[in-house]
Amino acid sequence: MSPKIDLYWSFRSPYCYLLGHQLRSALADRDAAIVLRPVYPAAVRNTEFFERVDPLWFSYFALDVRRTAEMLGVPIRWPVPDPVAVAPGTQQPLPDQPLIKRLTRLAVAAEESGAGLAFAERVGDLLWRGEVDGWHEGDHLARALAAADLDLDELDAIIVRDRDRIDAEIARNERDQREAGHWGVPLMVLDGEPFFGQDRLPALLWRLEQRRNAAGTA
Repeated sequence: MSPKIDLYWSFRSPYCYLLGHQLRSALADRDAAIVLRPVYPAAVRNTEFFERVDPLWFSYFALDVRRTAEMLGVPIRWPVPDPVAVAPGTQQPLPDQPLIKRLTRLAVAAEESGAGLAFAERVGDLLWRGEVDGWHEGDHLARALAAADLDLDELDAIIVRDRDRIDAEIARNERDQREAGHWGVPLMVLDGEPFFGQDRLPALLWRLEQRRNAAGTA
């Protein structure tokens, strides 16, 4: 049986975007199935996050994101607009979050159609490559998804029709994420073992290779 990797993902995480540029090719010859498990960002799930975090957190975070993107040769810029609406001049999230909620719900619908990872890759590029301002306007999102053979109108219809069920799925993902052993993204979980962060991809590949070698000698 092919190994299954649960991939917990937020569209506000630059590290998810950076992982998306490595994951498909890294797993190409490993016969692993990836299940996208969309979750809301920490800022939405825990509105006190930025009040409690050490002041040095954000400056180091910004430095490391730029450095990692440079190392990978991937362009990056904070999305315009931010998918999480914040109070002006702060990082404090506002009560109403239409953009991140739409993206997260759409991702659930895309995964159910069998194209979750493709959705995450295309939307990640749209938000984070720095080529588009106003990504939520016009046909930017529709065109990005069309490149992955996804129809935005069809996905939008699903998340309107099945909103309660999809919201319950997102809540289940968030519970399962913590039960797997971490709260952050990207989180890859293989057979109950968590690998947190895009920089844990080599460790995940090592574990998959161990499994393959063990299966070959069984």
